[in-house]
Amino acid sequence: MTSSQSLKTVRLCAAASAIVAASVAVHCEVADAGRPAIAELTASPRDIRLDGPQSRATLLVDGRTGDGRFIDLTRSATFRSRDPKIAAVSGNGIVRGVGDGKTIIEIAAGGKTATVIVNVTNARRPRRYHFENDIVPIFSRFGCNSGGCHGKAEGQNGFKLSVFGFDPAADWKALVSESRGRRLNPAAPDRSLLLTKISGRVPHGGGVRIGRGSAEYRTLRGWIAAGMPLGDPNAPRVVSLKVSPSERQLAMKASQQLRVVATYSHGRQVDVTAHAKFQTNNDTRAKVDEFGLVTAGESPGEAAIMAAYMGAVDVFRTFIPQPTLKTPGVSKTPGVLSVRNFIDRHVDAKLAKLNIASSGLSDDATFLRRAYLDLIGTLPTSAEARTFLGDERKDKRRRLVDALLKRPEFADYWALKWADLLRVDRQALGHKAAYEYYKWLRDSIAGNKRYDRFVSELLTAEGPLRDAPAGYFYKVVPKPGDRASTLSQVLLGVRIECAQCHHHPFDRWSQTDYFGMQAYFTQVGFKKSPRGEMLTAKPQAATKHPRTQAVVFAHPLGTTNPKTSPAGDRRKLLAKWMTSPRNPWFAKNLVNRVWAHLLGRGIVEPVDDVRSTNPPSNPELLDALAKDFIAGGYDVHQLIRRITDSRTYQLSSHSNPGNQRDEQNHSRQLFKRLEAEVLLDAVCQVTGVPEKFDGVPAGYRAIQLWDSHVPHEFLKLFGRPVRASACECERSAAPSVSQVLHVLNSPHLHGKLSHAGGRIARLVARHADDGKLVDELYLTIYSRFPTKAERSATTKYLREHKANRRRAGEDVAWSMMNTVEFLFRR
Repeated sequence: MTSSQSLKTVRLCAAASAIVAASVAVHCEVADAGRPAIAELTASPRDIRLDGPQSRATLLVDGRTGDGRFIDLTRSATFRSRDPKIAAVSGNGIVRGVGDGKTIIEIAAGGKTATVIVNVTNARRPRRYHFENDIVPIFSRFGCNSGGCHGKAEGQNGFKLSVFGFDPAADWKALVSESRGRRLNPAAPDRSLLLTKISGRVPHGGGVRIGRGSAEYRTLRGWIAAGMPLGDPNAPRVVSLKVSPSERQLAMKASQQLRVVATYSHGRQVDVTAHAKFQTNNDTRAKVDEFGLVTAGESPGEAAIMAAYMGAVDVFRTFIPQPTLKTPGVSKTPGVLSVRNFIDRHVDAKLAKLNIASSGLSDDATFLRRAYLDLIGTLPTSAEARTFLGDERKDKRRRLVDALLKRPEFADYWALKWADLLRVDRQALGHKAAYEYYKWLRDSIAGNKRYDRFVSELLTAEGPLRDAPAGYFYKVVPKPGDRASTLSQVLLGVRIECAQCHHHPFDRWSQTDYFGMQAYFTQVGFKKSPRGEMLTAKPQAATKHPRTQAVVFAHPLGTTNPKTSPAGDRRKLLAKWMTSPRNPWFAKNLVNRVWAHLLGRGIVEPVDDVRSTNPPSNPELLDALAKDFIAGGYDVHQLIRRITDSRTYQLSSHSNPGNQRDEQNHSRQLFKRLEAEVLLDAVCQVTGVPEKFDGVPAGYRAIQLWDSHVPHEFLKLFGRPVRASACECERSAAPSVSQVLHVLNSPHLHGKLSHAGGRIARLVARHADDGKLVDELYLTIYSRFPTKAERSATTKYLREHKANRRRAGEDVAWSMMNTVEFLFRR
């Protein structure tokens, strides 16, 4: 194989790996420490009170070790009731009331014992059924009212339930009255179609969901036999949920049983573990089964487990520390590097909890390229790289960031990001209006307009649109409900859109919350004027709840529906609440978005899905960043300076054996594929051949394209968004085989590389010395000097092909552009 073939083969392999995967997980050898000795056994609750028929409670059994750690022993413990006629207990710790009285449950595990007192009252009292409180939870628990079954829009086989049970009255009517009442048979409950299908006695598309001997079957049967009552409309409702324990540190592969208790509006607390729905936010860190048993994975980090019941949610958080490594010569102490600011202290505290050691600091060349790409979406020139790498001042990294913040490319790049989120759409607005909207965004960023003022101008825009171009947002998003959900997602990171139709399945937002936000925007209207189209706030009819028809007045998220509508332009009140330092989401959302851009992953991820069931990976860090941002007057430049000055931002992307699997705690920099526009500009800059976009004057770079509909195959292939929604997910960073083939074989890219007037041809002509040519190629493409081995291999290749030196230079440049180092920011 010739040197040329060898070089191309190596680079081809590199190209494939660059696009398809930026790193490969390597399993570490970890110590296998067996279960430690138990010093004390505890069970909770210590005193159980069961009131009413079919009442039950879940026991949790913990073993405390000598060093104070707790280990869940619920599934390995043995249970015995001293009087089964009063209370029965199952093998997995479920206590059920049988008869009135008092007894004791004896528990043994790990060589220790514990006892729990049980008081049972009204065990044989006739049960008074309530459809919403007793029946709907069963449908939710077994997925009957989910979007994939009878809860979908058209129902299933002629039977439709409201999704997640948000409309109990309609569900009751569907069961009792529809299809001539054939689904239920109170005279012979066991023959009811509902029970025969759900128990599998007749064919059922969903299979057997509830066994005939189960408590749920008995509840459904009893309700049917009682005449299928809807129940008292004033009956207590669930107001909150509590998961126990709230958090726990788990060893890899260890498990933890959860208990879920619902509090009703009259103060009563009921164990609802059996009917709660559980979901994990990271199944590689921790999985949860339908009974609430959490099992840790084999990757260090944390996970949040959601428990949901009747519209209420709560979260259990688990931390899975990195086991002590056996690898010789590797530091086992996290946080050994210097602390540069408060960011590093919070990151180090989290890493110490997980027993994860940080990677080392990045070198100057890596930091240079990273800062240029993150802040201005542009590669440094070879001259800029030489200057920075030769600078011996200790504060040169801070100086670099300050200089980049003043570059026009900073405004170009960040205006592109905001244009995606706030939907600068030529097809919806027209060319002139869309450009005026974009120019307002770019001018705001170029002038470092304070973020609270920027948002206030967006929310309260009024008058002629030529004078208030922020008002074009209300043209591109014309419906009040869409405006509410878009701005909530972009400015708060909170998704409320699904609450338009039903209670949010993973958060507290109800239809009232959704329409309360929508009411802020129902006044917005447009009219013609001598100065062009004007945005005005005009009186509108009241907003009504679609199910109850109750009037919903404008009110912020997290507050109750007021009794009257606010006077005047309601958007001004919204802007005041939105930008208030007391707003629990506003500042945190912006710092989280900037953090995600600079570090490759948000503290809350996805960045626009903030909810209690998707908690931040480091809440203390998020709080500290938000407080610092507010104290700094909502100065985005200062926020960027703070983050880029931290040791955390300046870490290397090279992993150590202890943090290879860590992707959420910022123990190292993550690889991030360049965005479509940034990558195309990088190709043009390296080759020295600019791109000419259809309908755009010559000289425009891709990051300056305010119109996302300018046709371009490369931008489309590499994930440019079409701005049809406010979701960050519209911009795709997912690798594909098509991308691999494009960078390897595209005639368009090859034409830039081989262009007679391009940079490669000019460099080859300018530098007769192979060593100097290699240095210039590496500075141009990688922003660094070659290593000794790279210089030796590349100069050898150039010497062997000196007969066609320009072609050889093109081969070298092409192979370098098909590597992880070029295609990714690291």
